[in-house]
Amino acid sequence: MGSVLALSSLPVHLPSPFRQSCVPQRWDKRDGRLPNPGGFDMLHRRCKDVFPHQTEGVKLTINRTISTFFKASHILHLSAVGPSNYRFNASYQQSDSDRREEACPVLVGEMDSFGSLNAQCLHFLSERIRAKAVFQTQRSQFLVWQFETEYRGDDFTAAVTLANPDLLRESVIMVAHFLQSVSPQLVLGGELVYHRGRAEEGGIVTLAGQYSGPNWVATLNAGNGGAHASYYHRANKQIQVGVEFEASTRTQETTCSFGYQLDIPEANMVFRGTLDSRWIVGGVLEKRLTPLPATLTLGAFMNHRGDKVQCGLGVTVG
Repeated sequence: MGSVLALSSLPVHLPSPFRQSCVPQRWDKRDGRLPNPGGFDMLHRRCKDVFPHQTEGVKLTINRTISTFFKASHILHLSAVGPSNYRFNASYQQSDSDRREEACPVLVGEMDSFGSLNAQCLHFLSERIRAKAVFQTQRSQFLVWQFETEYRGDDFTAAVTLANPDLLRESVIMVAHFLQSVSPQLVLGGELVYHRGRAEEGGIVTLAGQYSGPNWVATLNAGNGGAHASYYHRANKQIQVGVEFEASTRTQETTCSFGYQLDIPEANMVFRGTLDSRWIVGGVLEKRLTPLPATLTLGAFMNHRGDKVQCGLGVTVG
């Protein structure tokens, strides 16, 4: 249920490679067209953005814009739980106005002090077709090599992904996605994950549905691999809440999480908190240090069952 695609996530956020004119974001009452449902991995994104990211240790991030297209980041993480590391991140991306004139790829790469590499390349094959390649190495060994092609129509999205294809070992993982806008509020679709190796072969089928209201979104994924349900609600301009339920047939585990986000624009502050069924309570506070180009992050998470506490401090410059 999307676990293969999760391996390719980078710490940086990639904007949608499709132009806004190509992908309508809401119901167009003038001509009656249905909106594009977006990507399959974006179904639970609104709910997940409400939850805080777990922080631990001391983290310093320095972002620098070298040119209009090229950006670089230096990340230093001092950890008391795992090994401390340094990561260098670089990205090349043209602006929207330049991309309309010439199709150029989006390149993002990150390497840490241990020699592990995480790289992505996105390229437009046409107005609606996007190609994506992902490569991950762990020290000197290849961990992931993944290729994806996505097509976005007026009211549907179809994508096919090949992960770790190996002709010598006769192994491959294939993921197929399809989403269709049935109405202005309802989106239906599914996912097929097929894996083949010398020792085993099998597949997982997952059905997905999403219903959107004026200020809330409910999403459900269910299949023979388990279920994943989420509910997002925006109470007002400052408060957002989200609830997630996950059940896995493989691990026989079920978790339920509650998260919320509080925006205080007058103080340039954003607070995110969470509480789940494993009795893990956490919160992260982000404060923009205006007029300086810096952001201060304070976080703490406590596991009541394991009697463990993790605290983190982060500073982002640029």
